[in-house]
Amino acid sequence: MEYYKNFDELTKKELYEIIKLRIDIFVVEQNCPYPELDRKDYKAIHHFIKEKDEIIAYLRILPKGVSYDEVSIGRVIVNKNYRGNGYAKKILKNAINFVEQKWGETSIRLSGQKYLEKFYNSFGFDTVSDVYLEDNIPHVEMLYNKRGR
Repeated sequence: MEYYKNFDELTKKELYEIIKLRIDIFVVEQNCPYPELDRKDYKAIHHFIKEKDEIIAYLRILPKGVSYDEVSIGRVIVNKNYRGNGYAKKILKNAINFVEQKWGETSIRLSGQKYLEKFYNSFGFDTVSDVYLEDNIPHVEMLYNKRGR
């Protein structure tokens, strides 16, 4: 099942599982100590896929003005036990559709890890920055703009 929830709609268990998954991947797996909780979650739409009461894929959608002038997508993750099954493609595609259909927005910005640049390109995101280090990991800023596509 797929869900789109604002912060106040998340159950305590969902919030716990989301934070645990994000820390497991971004802090532990990627060996990158950084402050995972940035208070942007309060304003986010939390989009996730659950199977058998387990969150297997997650991302957050932030309204314009929270991180960038455009809507942004971030914290895109798939539980390591479910990788290679198309969940990252599914959740990102559905998030783009949500932004376009529910919010009527045509531009989305993200900061993606450099090694995922081609993945994001395949959805229409164009690289709009040089490579930069974020938490000691190479990133690029990318912009999706439906106009002209």
